[in-house]
Amino acid sequence: MPRKPVALANADARRLWLHAQRLDEAAPFGAGPEATQRAVEHLGYVQIDTINVIERCHHHILFTRIPDYERGHLHRAQSVDKTVFEYWTHALSYIPTRDYRFYRRAMKHEWEQRSVWFAGAGAHDLRKVMRRIRRDGALSIREIDDDELVEKDHAWASRKPSKKALQIAFYKGDLVISQRSGMLKTYELTKRHFGWERAPKAASDRETLNYLLDRALRSQGLVSLDSICHLAAPRKAAIHKLIEGRVRRKLLVPVKLEGAGKHLHWTTPALLESPPPAPPDELVHILSPFDPLIIQRKRTRLFFGYDHVFEAYVPKAKRRFGYFALPVLVGDRIVAALDLKTDREKGKLLQQQWSWMDGARDKALKRRIEEALDRFERFQLAR
Repeated sequence: MPRKPVALANADARRLWLHAQRLDEAAPFGAGPEATQRAVEHLGYVQIDTINVIERCHHHILFTRIPDYERGHLHRAQSVDKTVFEYWTHALSYIPTRDYRFYRRAMKHEWEQRSVWFAGAGAHDLRKVMRRIRRDGALSIREIDDDELVEKDHAWASRKPSKKALQIAFYKGDLVISQRSGMLKTYELTKRHFGWERAPKAASDRETLNYLLDRALRSQGLVSLDSICHLAAPRKAAIHKLIEGRVRRKLLVPVKLEGAGKHLHWTTPALLESPPPAPPDELVHILSPFDPLIIQRKRTRLFFGYDHVFEAYVPKAKRRFGYFALPVLVGDRIVAALDLKTDREKGKLLQQQWSWMDGARDKALKRRIEEALDRFERFQLAR
C-alpha cells in the first residue's frame, strides 16, 4: 500500500530546497579553483547563456555560491583540469566530467533531434572538419573559411556549413568544447582532450534514470516529476515508476506541499527527520534569472510566492520588473527584483529599476542589499 503523504508547509519546503542549492550559507564550496569543480558536481549542471547585459549566467551562478570565484577558475576546470565539460541538459550547460557516461546515449541516439540547427551541413563538411582537427589540433569557427555560405534557417544556426559540422560532431560526442573565450568556442577531439583511449561506456537507460533522480534529490532536496524532468516530459512515466519503487523500500517519502494541489513531491526520510535550519537573514544573494532556483518558474512560484518573468523579450511598455531583472534572495525570502546593467566602458553597475515584493520594503533591508550590490559590482567589473 502506498505510504500516506506527509504534509509540508512552504516555509519548510524552502529550507530543503535552499539547503540543497547551498544558498543557506555564504561559502558552501570553500574557496579557490577547486570550489568550482565542487559546485558543478553538486549542482549537476550550470547553465550557459549568451546574454551579457551583466556577467553571463554561468559565471554569475558560480559567483553566487563561491564568494571568491574568478572567471579563470571555470576555464581551468574546463581546459586544464578537465573536470567539467559542455553538453545539453535542458539547455547548454557545464556538466561534471565524472557524469560523462550518462550523456553517451544522448550523443548516440538523440543528437538528430536538433537536426533543424544543422541543415546545410553534409557528410562531406563533417569529414573535412574532423580531418582538419585530427591533423592540426583544436580549432574555433573563426579559423575556418567556407567556400560557400548559406542563409540562416534557425535563429541559433550559423551561416557556415563548417560550424554546423562542428555542432554535429559536438552533439555526437566526437568533439568536445576544449575552451571558451567569451562565447567563442574551441573544438577538440573528445578522446584527445580527455586523454582517453576509449570514451566511457554509455550508461543504461535505468542507470540514467537513477542518475537523474539522484541528481535532483541532491540539488533540489524536495523533488517533483516536473522538477526532475524539466523540459523532458517523456521521462516522467519511467521516473515515476522508479520513485514508487523507492517509496516502497522507504528510501523516499511522498510529500503533500501546501498549494501544490494533487501534485506530489518526494524527499528522503533523513531530510524530514533532521531538516536544515532557516538561512540567516543576513545572507543576501543577487540571483541570475537562469539560476537553478529561478529557472523552473512554476516551482519558484510555489515555494516562494514569487512569479518571475524573463522580460527581455517583453515589449517595454508591458514590463513589470525590467529588461533583465535579478531576483534578490534574503534569508529564505525573495524580497526584490533589480533590473541591472553593466556599463563596462564607464566601469559602473547601473541600477535601472528596483522593485520590492509585497511587504518587503525596509530601510535596513535595503542597506544589506546595497552592500551585496557593492560586492556584485566588483565582480562584474573584475577581469
